[in-house]
Amino acid sequence: MSRYRHEIDNARAHIISLWLVIILLAIGMAYAFRGWANAPSEITLHIPPDLSSGALVRVGEIPKPNVYGFGYYMWQQLNRWPKDGAEDFPAKLYQFSAYLTPAFRAQLLRDMDRRGRKGELTGRVRALYEAPGAQYEDARVEVLGPNAWAITIEAVIEETVSGLPVKHTRIRYPLRIVRYDVDRELNPWGMAIDGFAEPGPSKVEEPAKEAT
Repeated sequence: MSRYRHEIDNARAHIISLWLVIILLAIGMAYAFRGWANAPSEITLHIPPDLSSGALVRVGEIPKPNVYGFGYYMWQQLNRWPKDGAEDFPAKLYQFSAYLTPAFRAQLLRDMDRRGRKGELTGRVRALYEAPGAQYEDARVEVLGPNAWAITIEAVIEETVSGLPVKHTRIRYPLRIVRYDVDRELNPWGMAIDGFAEPGPSKVEEPAKEAT
């Protein structure tokens, strides 16, 4: 009789241990489901343009070349007036408004109004391109914080009126770039130009040409 009771006790102990395992598995599954439910449906990876030496990419981290590339491309587009500055400048500000912080967009609108009153936009064609010898390097991007950078673009501004050249100037633009992930449909970069960094835009003397 005692042998049967011993077997029954063993069976009960085994059943209890199985219930404990089931409870632990249920708790683990609940935590896993909670983590899965809270996980983001999308992640953003910023891949640096030069992968010749490999790259360590972290979610949410924006490499310096990407920050510079964003700032240069947007600034070049804002300063591209292919037909008439009086029409192209406001059109560009509207087209690229998602890539500008509200404060900087308001500043550019004031600059547009000032130029318009002085007659500096009508009939004016403008182009901006990277100055010779001023290509990207890490020193042109300063990290101001986890979500802000200062980039230095050295570019040439060319302007014509009625086909006649009126401006050819080399300018250094220090731009402040900030993380601006507010609307991925309109701004997949997740960045915006926030204004000019110190000391502001300045003219740069063109390098002297060597005599031939």
